[in-house]
Amino acid sequence: MAEISAKLVKELRDKTGAGMMDCKKALGENDGDITKSIEWLRQKGISSAEKKAGRTAAEGLVHSYIHFGGRIGVLVEVNCETDFVARGEKFKELVNNIAMQIAACPNVEFIKVEDIPASLAAKEKEIEMGRDDLGNKPENIKEKIVQGRIDKRLKELALVEQPFIKDQNITIEELVKRSIAELGENIQIRRFIRFNLGEGIEKESLSFAEEVAAQTGQKAVAEAPAEEVKAKEVVPEKSEKGGKKKK
Repeated sequence: MAEISAKLVKELRDKTGAGMMDCKKALGENDGDITKSIEWLRQKGISSAEKKAGRTAAEGLVHSYIHFGGRIGVLVEVNCETDFVARGEKFKELVNNIAMQIAACPNVEFIKVEDIPASLAAKEKEIEMGRDDLGNKPENIKEKIVQGRIDKRLKELALVEQPFIKDQNITIEELVKRSIAELGENIQIRRFIRFNLGEGIEKESLSFAEEVAAQTGQKAVAEAPAEEVKAKEVVPEKSEKGGKKKK
């Protein structure tokens, strides 16, 4: 049996939210393999996060985050079970970290892979099947390559699959599970929206020649009043009737 270190136990506990002794037992049963130990805990119904997932989470926070000099904004709703937890600093920190993650991931459009419409997955498959680099591959190999690419693409669109910006060793899903274990409540990311300054607005684009013409026209208009003033200042001298002649 592999030696079960305290570090390994802590890692499994952070990922599952299960008790320390349960984690130690799971690792012992699976020769220290983290992945198999997670599955073992789930089968036994011991995983804290899995247990709490079915509980109603109707409290929480709607949080706003403004990033990059006001050019990106995020609104996110994260739910928990009680108002007491929602008002706590640890929950607020979690929600802010999630909002920052959304701001930093422009490709993210959904919370989970399961939320992505089947029509989008089908469209991705159509695109991948038509790529030139698959032309000479056998059909069964092509299917496997395409499925791998689709799975990767769909994960890029899902928030909980993203590596946490402050710790690339864990995903957002694992970050939430750690908070569930620490705070003792079901926590769910419910919805979010990201705003990018100027998004959807068509900006007028001029060619170089058009820009030069526009600037030249503006300059001519700007100089016109000065020419008019100069013309008004130069007035021909007229002799006065009945006046004295100049010597």
